Amino acid sequence: MTDEEDLAARVMAVTSDKGASMIFDPVAGPLLEKLADAAAPGAIVFEYGALSPEPTLFPLFPALGKGLTLRGYTLFEIVQDSEKRARGVSYVREGLQSGTLKPVIDRTFPLDAIVDAHRYLESNQQKGKIVVIV
Repeated sequence: MTDEEDLAARVMAVTSDKGASMIFDPVAGPLLEKLADAAAPGAIVFEYGALSPEPTLFPLFPALGKGLTLRGYTLFEIVQDSEKRARGVSYVREGLQSGTLKPVIDRTFPLDAIVDAHRYLESNQQKGKIVVIV
């Protein structure tokens, strides 16, 4: 059994068979149906990416049976609305200044090692941000 096939079982195990009430999915593709299976009744599934090269089918039966909300999201909802953008910038700025928000830096690379930085990013080994120093 692959990780994707076992996803619903693992989610149900950690949620005492209730399912996840909110799901953030940057992948889509066939994984969306597995996520819908792992969702709790009334859950919200946020699709904010399309990393899978495969088609994304709408999970009709889980959506109907559980009353799921499937919502698309892009950053443009925030950055193209000046009021939302200002609130977001303020939130991040205040969080960084107060120490409430602490970015996790995995590795830094000099600009002349940008190819290595990109390879490291593609390896998906990072546990935080990758910084390129100019």
